[in-house]
Amino acid sequence: MSHVATGAMKGFLLASGASKNPFIAPRIGHPARRPCHDSGVFRIAFYQPEIPPNTGNAIRLAANTGCELHLIEPLGFSLEAKQLRRAGLDYHELATTHVHADFGAALTAFGHATIYAFATRASRCYADVAYQPGDVLLFGPESVGLPDEIAHADVVTERVTLPMAPGSRSLNLANSASIVVYEAWRQHDFAGAVGRD
Repeated sequence: MSHVATGAMKGFLLASGASKNPFIAPRIGHPARRPCHDSGVFRIAFYQPEIPPNTGNAIRLAANTGCELHLIEPLGFSLEAKQLRRAGLDYHELATTHVHADFGAALTAFGHATIYAFATRASRCYADVAYQPGDVLLFGPESVGLPDEIAHADVVTERVTLPMAPGSRSLNLANSASIVVYEAWRQHDFAGAVGRD
């Protein structure tokens, strides 16, 4: 069963692992801001995120691009965290954000979607992927990235990476999501963006 959170995080949708058909509410905010509104949206998924400002920035990213944001528990912070609120500014109620009890619950919500797992050890470049609305863009926790059992799960369509200079360890989580979301949206001519219709 799913429900809408109340209080400071009113825009969050909490998806229970017990649901076979998770409730997906319409995005709060002006529908014209949603890209690809006729054929679905891209879905950003953070697996066990640890740092509140990164998730706050992802909420802002989701609001400004029309993507859904899926957070897979356990989270390394409370959804009431001040840093989360500060980074998300006033975009919380303009974003559609789902919280899932675990990876299995998230998979139920994703249905038969294509899932791209982003990992530093992957070989395919993010810019070489032909993204489609409804695709899941899956990122791991900031300290360790996606664990192998998630990155190599049978449900993952492909493992993808973002190029970095030699000696670099990783990119910031919110920055990585932004790079990929904008590439995916660009491939669809920024459908639904202001001034593009």
